[in-house]
Amino acid sequence: MPRPPRPPSSRPPARTARPSAPRRVAKAPPAEPRLLLLNKPCDVLTQFNDADGRATLKDYVQVPGVYPAGRLDRDSEGLLLLTNDGQLQARIADPKHKLPKTYWVQVEGEVSAEQLQRLRDGVQLNDGLTLPAEVRQLDEPELWPRNPPVRFRKSVPTSWLELVIREGRNRQVRRMTAAVGLPTLRLVRVRIGPWALDGLQPGEWREVPAQL
Repeated sequence: MPRPPRPPSSRPPARTARPSAPRRVAKAPPAEPRLLLLNKPCDVLTQFNDADGRATLKDYVQVPGVYPAGRLDRDSEGLLLLTNDGQLQARIADPKHKLPKTYWVQVEGEVSAEQLQRLRDGVQLNDGLTLPAEVRQLDEPELWPRNPPVRFRKSVPTSWLELVIREGRNRQVRRMTAAVGLPTLRLVRVRIGPWALDGLQPGEWREVPAQL
């Protein structure tokens, strides 16, 4: 007697294994690592191209293959590092490495001991409490004239601070001084970790050993 036909299987069809995503291979360091120290002028973007025709790094650095390690706001001046080494770039720019960054800051108003202490203790911003900063009052430093010039209010005195931070929040120094009642008028970065301006004029750069 013939066997009755088997009922169709209720098992779901076997899933085909998805091809695994290719692993990212760490980019090999360049054959000749380079590290440039640039004194970025005010009103220059920290990038090499701009669709709106604004001033960029390309107007000052014609070295192929280098990119900024970190940022500096368009309206800020001073030390910017550029490298062609991705690993070095990450180490410089990543806040977890906590490289100290030193700024000379011209602020509006006379500075009190209480305001200095608030900056040292950490300031509450809208994105959280900042880490404690090193800060001291400066005599007016000898700097190049800023272009465009700083807009002063003749009736309000100004002061200079040296501020050292180890974070990299957006416009952090300006927000910190504003939070303690000292609006920033001019901001110049003079040192990052072991590297300093050391006499570079706006738009000038020099090359140093690419190591940290």
